[in-house]
Amino acid sequence: MARLVMVSNRVIDFNVAQQAGGVTVAIYNTLAQQNGFWFGWDGQIDNSDSPELKVARVDGHTTVTEPLTTDDYNEYYLGYSNSVLWPVFHNRLDLAQFEAGYYSRYVAVNERFARHLAPLIEPDDVIWVHDYHLLPMALELRKLGIENPIGYFLHIPVGPAQALLAIPEYKEIAKALSAYDLIGLQTQSDVRNLIDFFQQSVFGRLLPSGRIRVLEAELDIGCFPVGIDPADFAFGPDEAEELRAAETSEINRIIGIDRLDYTKGLPQKFKSYGRFLEEYPEYRRRIVLSQFAPPTRESVEAYADIKAELESLAGSINGRFGELDWVPINYIHRTIPRAELRDVYRSSRIGWVTPLMDGMNLVAKEYIACQDPADPGVLILSKFAGAAEQLAAAVLVNPYDLNDLVHGLRIALEMPLEERSARHAQLLDIVRKSDSNAWSRSYFSALMKAGQRRLARAPKSSSEMGKALERLQSTAKKNNPPSRFAANVVT
Repeated sequence: MARLVMVSNRVIDFNVAQQAGGVTVAIYNTLAQQNGFWFGWDGQIDNSDSPELKVARVDGHTTVTEPLTTDDYNEYYLGYSNSVLWPVFHNRLDLAQFEAGYYSRYVAVNERFARHLAPLIEPDDVIWVHDYHLLPMALELRKLGIENPIGYFLHIPVGPAQALLAIPEYKEIAKALSAYDLIGLQTQSDVRNLIDFFQQSVFGRLLPSGRIRVLEAELDIGCFPVGIDPADFAFGPDEAEELRAAETSEINRIIGIDRLDYTKGLPQKFKSYGRFLEEYPEYRRRIVLSQFAPPTRESVEAYADIKAELESLAGSINGRFGELDWVPINYIHRTIPRAELRDVYRSSRIGWVTPLMDGMNLVAKEYIACQDPADPGVLILSKFAGAAEQLAAAVLVNPYDLNDLVHGLRIALEMPLEERSARHAQLLDIVRKSDSNAWSRSYFSALMKAGQRRLARAPKSSSEMGKALERLQSTAKKNNPPSRFAANVVT
């Protein structure tokens, strides 16, 4: 049976996996069902000349990790990854530090990761690379002779082609992506934007087969929306009575859980909340916004700016409307333990998710999974979150329009039970059908097929290529039973 080799910038400690979220949970859940290991950075800084790889095994899971140097952290991670690629892919060119010269370090770290990973790869392994930190990983592995199927999944959104073309190294980025067999994205909009980028950057062209030709390669691009494991948040039959017994307060909680990031629309959320209290004074003392904003990349200047702005907004709103026994905004600048998430979601009448641009946003799906079907809360969701493509039954809003945010909040607060239940049933059905297992199975199946197609195109004189193709076809049969979750590959 083939091993699945997961590669990401950060590898979590499996001993604390249940405290993680987002990308790490999706990878963790996939590896729980598949033989293989997880490779990447261990979160440590080590400036010694030759740091060793660390191998750890916990409950059948294996990780292989290495540290970064101080220069790696500053230039590869904070620099090119988070001060160039992150803002550009979120269409925030005004925040990108193009002139800083981080690219050489970004490539060097990817080259070193590939050099250390390559000796660990076995002939039947399937390699799945994650996120924007590791765009060049496949190209570096190919240079080392690795011909295994290599897939790439981007968890963040893909901005318009014109934004990506602003990257000085855009041709190198296009070439690096062409080394993958399959590129997986969160939404159909992301797929269209990436194809547009290839067409404008290196004259990529769509083929009759539905694949795209980029430089000398042919690859698949597909939409694979990341899901959650609904069982982690499912509402048990005994919990409804416990929850109702605990609901003695007349104040309705509005919950927001977003990393402290300029892409999450937090200033817009706070401003619209203040406007709501001003326009609808009858809701004062009846609602409270509890906003968790865990810190992230605090040494990047843009994050310090938004932290200061949010603290100012929260203080202003609480000062204008607050009373001795009622504080309009609970602004909490720390991480909420994952074990407490269910209780917070369950006790909140509204889940308020307002990103200006987002890859998927799993908080929206977690909130839905946690609700009592007999008396569910309402999800307010930005139309620019990737999840909005699937969760059309939420109250969709434009986070750039404060009036629309105010209107959406009033709709959610006044929504009758019958409508709340109908919307929740539709949303929960989607969350269950497109769970994390569906995501990983559909992507893995599509990657195996894409790898077969690449090997089939190799020169027939290569006996090694022929043997590799035979192994891959055999592996595909063993690892891919028919699934009702089909990959949505572009055609």
